[in-house]
Amino acid sequence: MIDLDIYSLIGFLGTACIIGAYAYLTLKDAPNAFVLHGTNLAGAGLLTISLLVHTNWPSLVLEGFWAAIALVGITKAARTGRKGQEREA
Repeated sequence: MIDLDIYSLIGFLGTACIIGAYAYLTLKDAPNAFVLHGTNLAGAGLLTISLLVHTNWPSLVLEGFWAAIALVGITKAARTGRKGQEREA
């Protein structure tokens, strides 16, 4: 049996957030930018907490970039006032 500590469980929750956000982006015709980027940011934050305890430097750097991209997306959506992405016909 595998013993998982709280930090591993937090990391799995972060992974679920990022996978969920990607699925949402893929399946939704006009995804809400705040939901998409907010979920990605939450996932990156949770994974970062896990990685600070169970250090994996390449993954920790990846989460930093993931969080930065999510913050840019949230900022862009807030500036333009657009919640969803419009599809081109």
